[in-house]
Amino acid sequence: MAQDGRVSEADVVVVGAGPAGSTTAAHLARSGADVVLLEKSRFPREKVCGDGLTPRAVRELVALGVDTSPGAGWLRNRGLRILGGGMRLHLEWPESPSFPSYGLVRPRADLDETLARTAVEAGARLHEGTSVTGPLIGRSGRVVGVAARGEDGEPLEFRAPVVVAADGGSSRLSLALGLHKRDDRPMGVAVRTYYRSPRHDDDWLESWLELWDRSGGDGSQDALLPGYGWVFGMGDGTSNVGLGILNTSSAFGRTDYRQLLRTWLDATPEEWGFREENRTAPVRGAALPMGFNRTPHYTRGVVLVGDSGGMVNPFNGEGIAYAMESGRLAADAVVQALSRTSDAGREQALAAYPRAVRAAWGGYYTLGRVFVKAIGHPEVMRLATRHGLPHPVLMRFTLKLLANLHEPHGGDAMDRLIATLTRVAPAA
Repeated sequence: MAQDGRVSEADVVVVGAGPAGSTTAAHLARSGADVVLLEKSRFPREKVCGDGLTPRAVRELVALGVDTSPGAGWLRNRGLRILGGGMRLHLEWPESPSFPSYGLVRPRADLDETLARTAVEAGARLHEGTSVTGPLIGRSGRVVGVAARGEDGEPLEFRAPVVVAADGGSSRLSLALGLHKRDDRPMGVAVRTYYRSPRHDDDWLESWLELWDRSGGDGSQDALLPGYGWVFGMGDGTSNVGLGILNTSSAFGRTDYRQLLRTWLDATPEEWGFREENRTAPVRGAALPMGFNRTPHYTRGVVLVGDSGGMVNPFNGEGIAYAMESGRLAADAVVQALSRTSDAGREQALAAYPRAVRAAWGGYYTLGRVFVKAIGHPEVMRLATRHGLPHPVLMRFTLKLLANLHEPHGGDAMDRLIATLTRVAPAA
């Protein structure tokens, strides 16, 4: 028991109320589990993100019953506008039985609070302003809850037979259990800010494929970097503008990303408004943990979801869809575990979760690791932008591949090819 503190009991403790944690908590609560959801901040709170949601993320919102209509504050988009190699290409989100044909834009402050409130409406017990300080370890070596502190410094304990780590890429809970990031997985960094702009009502997500390092940070001049810039209209008079860079370039870690953002935006048309006098928020950065860069995804009573398990898509840097999907898959396994009558049966049920995420994305993420390693070479990136963009059919295939929007069973020739590639790739 926490000294001079309070102890709470539950079926499941979820640490972190971002998209992964809140989705996990919502699905669990709807299944009848008693869920405690812990969030160190208070809503609304900001997170570094592009604020753009692909149809894959929209599918998860719909599954939660979230109202994604424009009337509820969501801005819909038709697809992706790609600029690079002197080309401008519009690719609509594909029609599909599995995914809606539209994406969304919503500030993370709004999105995260919406998902947290959805979990509360389902029955989860949300504790804001509660910082988890470490796991509680039982005599068997299994985690039996977490220690925490309230905003007033009061020591707290939250005990449960299952703990879900949804505390982001740094995941202090995972680190306390010795689960460190894997060096053989890609990492990225993203920086973003907001500007007042007449482009705020754009119904396309815009991606710039040519980001040039003019500083010679990799030992040369004018290096083409592996990554992309984005412009996402927010519909409120501002645009979210940012860039993401992969660690497969020798310039990674030696590039001033904020200056790179400024250099890129200074070359955009003046009338777009992407100038310092129109900036409405600080330039913020965040790491992008990709391709299962922390494993195992279940150990000793702790389930890792979203960024805690390094589940960002290596192909495009998307994390929200995979955070929510992993939350749904984790909830399925945990609900089954809670129904078991023996410790062995519970462990068998929980062990199904890492197999489920590996089956869902293991082969696909392996392809992603090959992809990011290839585009880490400037000459490969240059060939891809100069010679790939002029071919619309190839680019439609690329959109399905990079956004993971292919039909896993059936579909057209593109779907079947992507499904075959992900099936034969080892799910490491």
